Amino acid sequence: MFIDIHAHAYRIPFMQLDGVPPWPRPEDLLPYYDRIGVEKAVLLPIVAPESYMPQTNEEIIEAAQRFPDRFIPFCNIHPQIRGSNPHFPIEKLLAKYVDAGCRGVGEVMVNRSFLDPLMRNLFRAVNELKLPLTFHLSSTPLAGYGIADDPGLPGLDRTLSTYPDIKFLGHSGPFWAELGVLDLPGDRASLPRTLVREGAIPKLMRKHPNLYGDLSARSGANALMRDEEYAVKFLTEFQDRLFFGLDVCSFPVPDFHEQLPLFLKRLLAKKKISREVFDKVAHRNAEKLLGL
Repeated sequence: MFIDIHAHAYRIPFMQLDGVPPWPRPEDLLPYYDRIGVEKAVLLPIVAPESYMPQTNEEIIEAAQRFPDRFIPFCNIHPQIRGSNPHFPIEKLLAKYVDAGCRGVGEVMVNRSFLDPLMRNLFRAVNELKLPLTFHLSSTPLAGYGIADDPGLPGLDRTLSTYPDIKFLGHSGPFWAELGVLDLPGDRASLPRTLVREGAIPKLMRKHPNLYGDLSARSGANALMRDEEYAVKFLTEFQDRLFFGLDVCSFPVPDFHEQLPLFLKRLLAKKKISREVFDKVAHRNAEKLLGL
C-alpha cells in the first residue's frame, strides 16, 4: 500500500503547451491509483503563474471533500500576496485553511531565493503554525520555476536552521541531483546517471532533522535508481524522512511513474531493504506526518 505525497489535479484540466496532454482531474487519478496500489494522495494546489495556470485552494479542498477517503488537501499562498508586502500576516490565511482541513503547504514553486524577504515572510508564517511544506527547487533565478539556490544549497541550509518547526519536503530535479557531488553546476539541470559520490542532500539531512525527501517524479525515482547500492544505504539511513510520491502532471498517466513503486518492491523482494523500511517510505511516514 502506498500514499502519494505529491499529487496534482484540476477540476477542469487545461491543455498544456508543446503537445503535453492535459492535467488529470481528481477522478482520473483514482482508477490509476487502484491499479498500482495507492490508497491516498496529498493534493497540492498550484498558485504560481510562473509555472502553470494557477488554481485556488478552494478547488483542492472541494476535491478532497468529494473523495474524503482518497485525498488530503494542502494549501498554498503566493508570497507576493497583497502588494508584495513582506510583513503581510500570511499565518492568518493559513490558519483558516487549516481549519478547512488542509494538512500542510505546497507545492511552493515561486522562482525567488530562499532568502528573499517575501519568501522569509511565508516561511515565518508556516513555522508559526508548525506545518509541513513541500517545495520545488530551481537551479537558478529566472529559470523556469521553483525556489532558487546555489550549488551546495546554502540558502536551504540557512532556511532549515532559521525555521526549525517546518518540516521541509524537498523535491525536483535540481534538488535530487544534489544527492551526489556535482561535477559541474549545470549538472543540477539534468538527471544524473552516474554512481553517487555523496553530495549536499544527505549531509543536510544529517545536519537538519527538519529536512525530508519527496521522492516523486522522474527526479526522485532517478535519485534512487541511478545507484542501487547507494539507494539502499540512503533509504535505510533516512527511512523516517523519505516519502513515496508520483507527481502525475498529465493524463493519461505516463508509464515512467511506475518506475519508483516497482523499484521499491524489487528492493524489498531481493531483501535489500527491510519490510519496515519499505512500509515507512511507502505509507507510514506520510501517515505520521499527516496525522492519519
